[in-house]
Amino acid sequence: MSSRVLRVQHAVSALEEGVRAIQAEQDLVVEFPAEVEAEAAASAAAPRLPSLDRTDLPFVTIDPAGAMDLDQAMHLERDGTGFVVHYAIADVGAFVTPGGAVDVEARRRGESMYGADSKVPLHPKVLSEDAASLLPDQVRPAFLWTIRLDADGVETDAHLERALVRSTARLDYESAQQQLDAGTAPPVLELLREVGRLRQRQEALRGGVSLPMPEQVVDCAAPTWTVEFRDLLDVEDWNAQISLLTGFAAASMMVYGRVGILRTLPPPESGAVKRLHRTARALGIEWPAEQEYPDFIRALDPNKAADLAMITASTSLLRGAGYVGFNGEVPAQPLHAALASEYAHVTAPLRRLVDRFGLEVCAALCAGTPVPDWVLAALPGLPDTMRESGRRANAYENAIVNLIEASVLQDRVGESFTGTVVEIDREDPSSGDLVVRDPAVTAGVVGTAALPLGEEVAVTLTEADPVARRVRFSA
Repeated sequence: MSSRVLRVQHAVSALEEGVRAIQAEQDLVVEFPAEVEAEAAASAAAPRLPSLDRTDLPFVTIDPAGAMDLDQAMHLERDGTGFVVHYAIADVGAFVTPGGAVDVEARRRGESMYGADSKVPLHPKVLSEDAASLLPDQVRPAFLWTIRLDADGVETDAHLERALVRSTARLDYESAQQQLDAGTAPPVLELLREVGRLRQRQEALRGGVSLPMPEQVVDCAAPTWTVEFRDLLDVEDWNAQISLLTGFAAASMMVYGRVGILRTLPPPESGAVKRLHRTARALGIEWPAEQEYPDFIRALDPNKAADLAMITASTSLLRGAGYVGFNGEVPAQPLHAALASEYAHVTAPLRRLVDRFGLEVCAALCAGTPVPDWVLAALPGLPDTMRESGRRANAYENAIVNLIEASVLQDRVGESFTGTVVEIDREDPSSGDLVVRDPAVTAGVVGTAALPLGEEVAVTLTEADPVARRVRFSA
């Protein structure tokens, strides 16, 4: 099952040592070369600032508690029967000179890599967690999106320009959700809930889908570490809907202008969907022939054993995502199938390289000026750069998850647990993957006979090795 460590509470030296070992094993260097740090410090002190001042808009950020690399800030308001979404995105280009030391290093890294409480950042912290970050009560250069929606949440217009902005509050997901649930939330959160729900409805009408995969949280405070699954809060999904809205607007601009870089996912082959129908039947889950795949997925509950196995099986339809750059001719396959739309990554430039280039393209298209030559020159190679950085990020994240799971269970070898079989090896039905909810781990399992997909089974922990980062169960 694809899940990640969302946060680590009370990290201890044993975990930190394990993370350092993973970084060394994967040749990941957290620190930046001296010339990169020096250039970043100089640009932090003298950024290229836009002339437009929109510090009159009271922006807020919503992120995980403690986050410092704040890419996005929002301001929402009503516009007759519709809405206006102002979405400020950190302007990395105000600090990074094309071809300079920071730019070259960022292109080498591709994206920030996260795992536990560790981070291998894309940019030096003097930029990503300070001068370029949309921290509260600081005037910052930003790309400012102005997106208008009708009463149903459908986009009617979008524009992008550079502007000075100021965030007035740094909110975190948990406290924001608590305020919404208690009825004490500020107007911006009430509007986010309203717009977010409208955008969720539009997603359903469009045929888009996201898999409700739980995430992991580990607490290292006690002598015995604990790890548990955590469902996303509603406010996190509503916040994500604003980012998706912006990515749709950016992609539309790029396709119309016939230049840019899209995030794509090919439509699933008919055979893949048929296999999922067979999986549903095997799990005893009703899937009417006339019901579309996105509607079926939305009805699943990850807290139910069979549904969790079904969700895990559905990740097969998300394979093949990538990027495609273009200039003069729109790609033959421009869609992101899971989102049921053309889509572009443009909302996380502090953490993902490709976003900086997409923002520059859209800003030029909106201003009616040529796309910068350095952007056009980069478009053909960006898909490969991001593919490789994505591979490294996944390997890093998975290694840390495996380290934590093995560490949590290392003193419990021989004990019995109950888990759900979520995947079975096609070549060997007695082998597969198991999800145990207490503690929250995913690991391999081997039985003496064919494993029952989607059913809870009694298992014994046979291996938990933090050094090898491996956990195994037997059924």
